[in-house]
Amino acid sequence: MSKAGYEQIGVAMTCRGYEEYRHMFDLTERHLSGGDILDVAAGGSSFTAEARERGFSAYAVDPRYAGGAEAWIAEAAEEIEVSTAKLAKLADSFDWSYYGSIDNHRRGREASLRMFREHAISSEGAPCYHSGKLPSLSYENGRFSLVLCSHFLFLYGSHFGESFHRDAVRELMRITKPGGEVRIYPLITLEWNRYEGLDALLDIIRQEGGTPEILHSKLPFIPGSEHYLRIKL
Repeated sequence: MSKAGYEQIGVAMTCRGYEEYRHMFDLTERHLSGGDILDVAAGGSSFTAEARERGFSAYAVDPRYAGGAEAWIAEAAEEIEVSTAKLAKLADSFDWSYYGSIDNHRRGREASLRMFREHAISSEGAPCYHSGKLPSLSYENGRFSLVLCSHFLFLYGSHFGESFHRDAVRELMRITKPGGEVRIYPLITLEWNRYEGLDALLDIIRQEGGTPEILHSKLPFIPGSEHYLRIKL
């Protein structure tokens, strides 16, 4: 780990809400109302629950969903404790303009987890949560109009190699319908450096028929996290 960065062993089971997704991916109702939406590596986030509450057709996929819901919830609750302690030590490095304070940040995580839990264990919500992991998902070609990947790809650039990221992005493109979009945020690693393989990956996306664009995010919390990647199919 470099002197700058966020120390993380393994992939965190994090909880983020609908408004955070809307800001980080610069989403409007127009983007969300075009068809089925998939949140990839969703963890304990309540985006799917909140999006469905608003009438959008949202789904979530994560490898942890293979176990019982209570196990996911316990892991996510523990992650809130651990991550808050880490953030407190690095507080001066972050942009708090969206969250306001570390206490607000924590309360948001806790609220997201409560909504996630309530929805995931309900008979209505349970079918929305699928077990699966990149770089191979079980969905058919062109299944979704909008595919989102928050705080997984690129962020874990030091955990997973370039071949994994190439295959994972190809997979996200495969399950997105023509005319749809893939959005990935952020474009930095846990060491707060721009993902080294990004330029080569943009070329591969073009070769595969996608149109990549690096656009401004509205949630620049992590140092260097001012952008997201949009891939138009």
